[in-house]
Amino acid sequence: MTTLHLADTSHLDILTHMVGAFHDEEGITSDEDHRRKALLPLLKGSPYGVIYLMGPLSSPLGYIAITFTWSLEFGGLDGTIDELYLRKKVRGRGIGTSAIYRLIKVLSQHGLKSLALEVDGRNQRALQFYHSTGFRLREHYNLMVMELV
Repeated sequence: MTTLHLADTSHLDILTHMVGAFHDEEGITSDEDHRRKALLPLLKGSPYGVIYLMGPLSSPLGYIAITFTWSLEFGGLDGTIDELYLRKKVRGRGIGTSAIYRLIKVLSQHGLKSLALEVDGRNQRALQFYHSTGFRLREHYNLMVMELV
């Protein structure tokens, strides 16, 4: 089973690098300063989310960033997988699946009522991966976003 380690400020540099790699793959525009500012509050213990490193701390295989909200519909604390990234060389080995199952167990033990994520509908590999771990599309629901600047 893939080990998960709660990330802290000592992991800022490696996470900044991995987030940059993920953003490059996904076509997300961000620079190092932006990534560091986004990561730091979570690494310092913000109640808004956590980041887990996957695999050995000496050389993490990837990360999972989870943010928290409150849901009346689901009756309490819920979470969103904001980002999940695995290094290219280790993909397809079951590490992500194992990490998702471990994450679900850990978060439910801490009272999380639901877990959601957003995935590019054109990314069939990601859709199949998340579907295989138990995530389902919510019929009649669409995520809508307004960026506040």
